[in-house]
Amino acid sequence: MVDLRFVRENIERVKEAVKNKNENVDIDRLLSLDSKHRNLQKELDSLRHIRNKVSKEISLSKRNGENEPEKIEKMRKVSQDIKKLEREERKINGAIDELLIWIPNIPHSSVPIGKDSSSNTIVRETPEEKLSFIALSHWQLTETNKLLDYGRGAKVSGANFPCYTGIGARLERALINFMLDTHVSRGYKEVFTPFLVNRNAMFATGQLPKLEDDMYLVEKDDMFLNPTAEVPITNLHRDEIIKEEDLPLKYVGYTACFRREAGSYGRETKGLQRVHQFNKVELVKIVDPSTSYEELETLTKDAEIILSLLELPYRVTLLSTGDLSFASAKTYDLEVWAPGSEKFFEVSSASNFEDFQARRANIKMRKAGKLVYAHTLNASGIATPRTFIAIIENYQQEDGTIRIPSALIPYMGGLEKIEVNA
Repeated sequence: MVDLRFVRENIERVKEAVKNKNENVDIDRLLSLDSKHRNLQKELDSLRHIRNKVSKEISLSKRNGENEPEKIEKMRKVSQDIKKLEREERKINGAIDELLIWIPNIPHSSVPIGKDSSSNTIVRETPEEKLSFIALSHWQLTETNKLLDYGRGAKVSGANFPCYTGIGARLERALINFMLDTHVSRGYKEVFTPFLVNRNAMFATGQLPKLEDDMYLVEKDDMFLNPTAEVPITNLHRDEIIKEEDLPLKYVGYTACFRREAGSYGRETKGLQRVHQFNKVELVKIVDPSTSYEELETLTKDAEIILSLLELPYRVTLLSTGDLSFASAKTYDLEVWAPGSEKFFEVSSASNFEDFQARRANIKMRKAGKLVYAHTLNASGIATPRTFIAIIENYQQEDGTIRIPSALIPYMGGLEKIEVNA
């Protein structure tokens, strides 16, 4: 959440951020309500001062055996005025809060300005190795090699709920374990969090209220299925004060992720490209504000190491303002090349939220004797569906078999190749 004082002191910058992120918030109305609230607060403070003063005078008169009905009536009238103004104050505060929660995070100055992904900037990329034959798509390869059963997945849950089978299921599990082990070896603490989260947790990380239509809600309990492990892991420290010497906190966790993809009508959904349930390993950092942008660079590298070890061609893209998430101040996307699909697929977003999530979650640190909000960051480390796509499309052979990346062979019990119809 953006601090109201920051809005007050940076009006044009906030308006520009709202515009550049393609959001719509009435900043002028917010400022008008804020001015009204501050004037109301002055009036309340004055009335409370009068009430306290008259109350003391009445108490003194009573001790002296005197009765002052005029002062008693005055205090009664002042108390009534205070109650009336307090009701008005609560109403104005509610209206202010309702506007504040719709203001997106302010993009960092290094973020390119643009309306959509066409303004993103490629930061670095690895060379792409051309296959010597016509590459098959992942939906052809998964069918030929019996790695997924889309029909039975749909029978159980509905469209876009994949069911991995046989070696496909084993490869999915190998990916998850390989990624967890890699990140733990690089200094991240593993956590295994609940798959259901409450409304407070979803609000804290910025999924609510903006993205509620994309989430799976268990209405009876008012709980949400995890859209990403970012939510439960970041909220592990909600309403806490963290010691400066304990930072940075670095977590890695696996979770199944659930998204309704309410806004994806008409977008490519064939195979594993866009699904309602998927697996993801997530990296989360809680850091000192003074180091958060250094931490973003190392976080991005930590996500990249997975693609490097899997020897997949990929690129790193800096997102423009129009492609940034609501809560992010700066984001790098990791996109992996899939030759059968002939496109790059996003498999990770590494983001710095600065103190946006920490304000919502009330995550603070004590620095130089003062309490300040920490900075939070996260990155997919990484999501499996499109990584699965990239592996089988890049490692396919002309005879229809699929090689296993060297890094995954130990996790596949020594299996080096997926045979056709295995």
